[in-house]
Amino acid sequence: MASIARLPMPIQETWDWQYEGACRETNPETFFSPDSERGPRRRRREAAAKALCAVCPVRQACLEHALAVREPYGVWGGLNINEREMIIADRKAG
Repeated sequence: MASIARLPMPIQETWDWQYEGACRETNPETFFSPDSERGPRRRRREAAAKALCAVCPVRQACLEHALAVREPYGVWGGLNINEREMIIADRKAG
């Protein structure tokens, strides 16, 4: 019998959580900073993104996705790249 382990996982079931995201109809720029953005402006934008994440019904799924794929940009699941990297480092150390 042929092994099906190498076949891709079902796509719709894997990504269905995104349809429930509070960010679905929000401007993506809220979650991703321009290269030149720094200081108070960046902190305000990230705070706005995190506030939306705080009330999102799929926040945990979003965060776990970002951690699993090591998403290098933006706010995912209420955390920015630096915060996510700390979690990844803690998981490796633990």
